[in-house]
Amino acid sequence: MIDQAEISVRGGDGGHGLISFRREKFVPRGGPDGGDGGRGGNVIIVADPATNGLGAFRYKRTFSAERGGNGASAKRHGKNGADIVLPVPPGTLVRVDGEIIADLAHAGDRIVVAKGGRGGRGNTHFASPGNQAPHISESGERGEERRVQLELKLLSDVGLVGLPNAGKSTLITAVSRAHPKVADYPFTTLEPVLGVVEIGIESYVMADIPGLIEGAHEGAGLGLDFLRHVERTRLLVHVVDASRDDPAADIAVIDHELRSYSEELASRPQIIAFNKMDIPAAARRRPALAQLAAELGRPCVFISAAARDGTDALAQRAFSMLARIRENEPAATPVAAPSPEVLRPQPKGPRFAVAREDGGFRVTGEQPVRLVEMLALQSDESRAETMRRLRRMGVTAALRRAGAREGDPVRFGHVELRWEE
Repeated sequence: MIDQAEISVRGGDGGHGLISFRREKFVPRGGPDGGDGGRGGNVIIVADPATNGLGAFRYKRTFSAERGGNGASAKRHGKNGADIVLPVPPGTLVRVDGEIIADLAHAGDRIVVAKGGRGGRGNTHFASPGNQAPHISESGERGEERRVQLELKLLSDVGLVGLPNAGKSTLITAVSRAHPKVADYPFTTLEPVLGVVEIGIESYVMADIPGLIEGAHEGAGLGLDFLRHVERTRLLVHVVDASRDDPAADIAVIDHELRSYSEELASRPQIIAFNKMDIPAAARRRPALAQLAAELGRPCVFISAAARDGTDALAQRAFSMLARIRENEPAATPVAAPSPEVLRPQPKGPRFAVAREDGGFRVTGEQPVRLVEMLALQSDESRAETMRRLRRMGVTAALRRAGAREGDPVRFGHVELRWEE
């Protein structure tokens, strides 16, 4: 199971607006009829229960939505670009620049991670009493582009923890229909395995978390990758190999790793499952093991996962504890109706900034950048209209104060212009 991935996503560019004029018999001055471009598609990530892990992003890591169609004559609107939907398992965290922007914990949860650009307007929108035949239209807006980090934290009711070769995989095989790889050597399980445990008509999900070793909370072995999946379990079953020389020390190792990773995780309700009780050395120390569990204040069950002895009792015990845990969980807070939005005047601040860059100048700010990217390159008339609007915004004066001269390169987003006074 791939449980971490980094992908590049890009929304579709908007379609271009059209410069067109109505031309029909007996209509010599039909006027502008250029249509608008369609919007670009969005990139959407959605939680899909049918998806197992993030393996789909192992080889393909770049995703782009469809661009919008260009406008057509007779004021026809370009086709909107199709969205692209990326399915991920429920329990996936979505990060941008290390910051969590969504927790897709439930099936159907979704987030737009890259918006498509809006379509450019056709020359119909630029007609005025002073210019009834405008040769002006807009290019489509560029879609958003992002690097997105995905991190899967499995959602399960019960998590099996313990040292390598404690018998966790054999146990989940005994109580569910899961079929993990099982062998008589450590680190057989290299990825989490989910199994559904049925108790009558009820059921719950159990996760076999690969074995932890000392230093796991610091990343030893694959500890951090494994501990991540324990965070969302309601109940822990600590599987202990009762045939080993010092079960108390083994329990202390896992407790220390859980506590070092998260105090909240260490305080999670826990059952100790003393395994391999069919081995004589383990059977002889049964009273001492019961005393050890009592001193730790945890319920315990004695099992032999290989012989399937006591496993049904463990499954039932876990189900009973889960029922109590669910009863004590706070009820979901009802979502209040959104209060009416109150619009308040905001203090005016600078809408753009001018800075020197690589022998030229760069203008930043949403309004001027969007204006130039969408309007400046369509025609000479569009370029002249762009310069007029930049003067009204104060960009021209700001460039002059910064030292810009005729012919200097001035950059607006992805567009570079040779400056004109």
